[in-house]
Amino acid sequence: MYYGEKVKLRAYKREDVPLACEYMNDAELKAHLGTDVPFPMTFDQELRWYESLATAKDNYNFAIEDLETGKYIGGCGINNANWLSRVATVGIFIGDKSYWSKGYGTDAMKVLMKFVFEQMNMNKVKLFVFGFNKRAQKCYEKCGFKAEGILRQELFRDGHYYDEIAMGILREEWIENKES
Repeated sequence: MYYGEKVKLRAYKREDVPLACEYMNDAELKAHLGTDVPFPMTFDQELRWYESLATAKDNYNFAIEDLETGKYIGGCGINNANWLSRVATVGIFIGDKSYWSKGYGTDAMKVLMKFVFEQMNMNKVKLFVFGFNKRAQKCYEKCGFKAEGILRQELFRDGHYYDEIAMGILREEWIENKES
């Protein structure tokens, strides 16, 4: 387990699956996650995802738990690790909306970054965020990420095209940010 000021990152538990399924079926959350087609997630699909965690290669997933209450509130992880170039692609979501805009996502991302840089010895962390997701962009900027490029009209949702922003942070920038 890895601890921040508000959250801890821990392994997923089987008992997280029903709530994870509920989170994944929330329309507002799903819009921000960028699945190609926003079909509902079944319990069996979520259970199969959970069961696949043990054999996932270059994917490392953590449940995000509120330190104060012990409640499972979301997830984060490394979606891809390029060991040759030392670049990790990460993702995060806070599924419980009562925790939105209260610093839980920022704290979780900081803990995840510490893990990636200190435990995995990566040189860069990158992620992708949709242009309409201003709350997430603000979170990532607070963590030191910088916009690196825009994939124009990358997502089609609800009759409109949206840009996707590539963001990244280098190890040296992370070290500088955590020391200041």
